[in-house]
This record gives sequence, structure tokens and C-alpha cells, in this order.
Amino acid sequence: MKTRILEEAYKELNSAIDYYEGEQDGLGLRMFEEFERHVNWISENSSVPPLRQENYRRANLRTFPYYIPYIVYNDTLWILAVAHSHRKPEYWISRIDEIG
Repeated sequence: MKTRILEEAYKELNSAIDYYEGEQDGLGLRMFEEFERHVNWISENSSVPPLRQENYRRANLRTFPYYIPYIVYNDTLWILAVAHSHRKPEYWISRIDEIG
């Protein structure tokens, strides 16, 4: 399965990495590595997380307060956001319309 990350999601990821790296050397790298592990897991287990009302699924990071909402469309995993779990729930939901 191909993986695509929307530009906005990529910016969110980089912003979070920069923030954590500013807090402690190496912490941003740990955030990136956890993100990568989760994306790899999602690509192999995309149907495991429950389908949510807006027809997306999400995987929560374990160490950091972020989650990865995604959809699978035409055999492609689309990462919609790298969203902080305590801020503006589903602010990114309109991004689903950008796919297909």
C-alpha cells in the first residue's frame, strides 16, 4: 500500500518535532520515530482501528499527545493530520474532501 501525507499534516508533524526538539535535545527525533512506527503499523493494519462517524480511522501515539487520522482510498493510505489530542477536535475533517 502506498502512503501519502497531506501537506498540512506534514507541516503539523514538523511543527511538533521542532517544538519537542526545543524542549529537549533528541525529543523531536523520538516523536518522529514514534510517528514512523505508527504509520508503518497503520499500513499493515489499516482496518483495525474502528471507523469513526466521519468515515476515517485514527491511531493514537503512545508517548506524545497526538493522533494520526487517516483514510484508505484506492489502495493508498492518506495521512490527514498529525493532530494534538487536546486541541480543536477534528479541525482537519474537511481534508477528507481533498482525497478523491
